[in-house]
Amino acid sequence: MSSIKNLKKDINYVLGDIIEECYSWELLNPKADSKGTEAIIDEAIIAFDALIDKINIKDVENKKAHFKNINLELEEIANALLNKVNKLK
Repeated sequence: MSSIKNLKKDINYVLGDIIEECYSWELLNPKADSKGTEAIIDEAIIAFDALIDKINIKDVENKKAHFKNINLELEEIANALLNKVNKLK
């Protein structure tokens, strides 16, 4: 059960750090349009909700593979969001 708990923490920390990075970018670029960061933050929140919903699915045949796939999906989402943050102008 602790691995589920750790996975939930990882999701929270990773996506929370991406949101924090967006806010930092806004502070460093006060004259820039914040629509890009708002979109990234919205995507991170939607991804958070989707991943938590997947964790809470109870009737899974192979739990180990299910949680491994969620972890891989988190990694993919985080990389995509970070790429978007790095491309902000």
